[in-house]
Amino acid sequence: MTAPPTDRPDPSTTQVPGHPAETPESALRRRRSLIGVTLGNGLEVFDWTCYAVFAPFFAKALFNPANATSALLSTLVVFGVGFAIRPFGGLLFGWMADRFGRKHSLLVAIACASTGMLLIGLTPTYASVGVLSGAILLAARLLQGLAHTGEVAAAYTYIAEEAPPARRGLWSSSIYVSGFLAIMAATTMGALLTTALSDHQMATWGWRLPFLIGAALGLITLYLRRGMEETHAFTSAAAKAVSSSSLIANLWTYRAAGTRVFLLMASVTAMFYAWAVSGPTWAISVAHIDPTAALWGGVIALAVSASVLPLLGSLSDRIGRRRSFYIYGFGVAVTAFPLDHLARQGAWQFGIAMTIALVLFAFVASILPAVLSELFPTGVRASGIAMPYALSAVVFGGTAPYLQQWTAQHNVAFLFVGYLASAALLGALVMRFTPETAGISLEPTTPDTTDQIQEKK
Repeated sequence: MTAPPTDRPDPSTTQVPGHPAETPESALRRRRSLIGVTLGNGLEVFDWTCYAVFAPFFAKALFNPANATSALLSTLVVFGVGFAIRPFGGLLFGWMADRFGRKHSLLVAIACASTGMLLIGLTPTYASVGVLSGAILLAARLLQGLAHTGEVAAAYTYIAEEAPPARRGLWSSSIYVSGFLAIMAATTMGALLTTALSDHQMATWGWRLPFLIGAALGLITLYLRRGMEETHAFTSAAAKAVSSSSLIANLWTYRAAGTRVFLLMASVTAMFYAWAVSGPTWAISVAHIDPTAALWGGVIALAVSASVLPLLGSLSDRIGRRRSFYIYGFGVAVTAFPLDHLARQGAWQFGIAMTIALVLFAFVASILPAVLSELFPTGVRASGIAMPYALSAVVFGGTAPYLQQWTAQHNVAFLFVGYLASAALLGALVMRFTPETAGISLEPTTPDTTDQIQEKK
């Protein structure tokens, strides 16, 4: 029986004009670069998760302890400021990555993130310096908020450009593998520290340990990244010629691709924050599940989904990016309400529901760096991703936990569940009108990425 024709090129036969042939030495270099990029990405996620996990402990130490509720709210406001600054970080670091190189942007991003973690870990208490402690915390979060989007855009771009075209989906999965493992590490560290230390020890010095450990790991990551080479795609003269144009002019020229990034991120970022980040919190506060059981259920769900990410990334190299988004979109739409009902039934039911939700999410998480990078030519790739990514994260990701809690408190949780289902379908719809990009060359010496996409439409 003859297989039906497909509009997707066979990645195994994709040629990469202008790219040096793969050698054992270059393969080893790529793997080392992969470790440097993914370690830094995981460290950024670890930091943001630690802030959320340990906020109840350092709130009283860094803000006026006379009003515990006000102190905690102050820490959450500072957390939100870190989100709000992301679009500015996207502009700055996206421009930096396209003008000076992906490696340069990655080095500055991890330096800023590490400095922020060190500042938090060493911030003097409110009792020692008064309101200055809150100001130091705010400065640290601003640094980290700026760095986060820059880290994401540069990491996505670096991984996509370094990966062999036929395995770009597999390589892209490493970004969310490191992110999921980082969330697991922060959550597990929170559980272990609160078990081993008294409440007084946690409030005085225990909460500082994760941030100081993160800062130390940041120095190691900085050392590893110094040994990375710039991507071949960026170092070509063609890439530099494009990147020399105005940032705003470039963003306007590729506004259609930027709109796709914004909409695709809208389809996945709410799902990520609702389940991967605040899922256990929802289980504790809304479903009234035992906190220990909810946290460990979340860790198990993250472990399972992290383990399937490489498999699903590799699958997309074979079946295409579109089909992965279709599976995610229709899968979430069909299961959203049943999973919400299941998660409310008890601890193990919540664990199963979260696992299923995150496995569905893994279909797109595994390929996001590849999909977004394949939409832009080399000279505007990082900035093209950074700005719409950051805006979408603020609008849809930053608000997801709040909407999840608010709808539950007002007995209209079905609205949020429907919102997640609709957002997932939006991603499938956007990909329906996006030409297949799996296996295309990202080298600027070939026709622009956007031209290649149009040819495959």
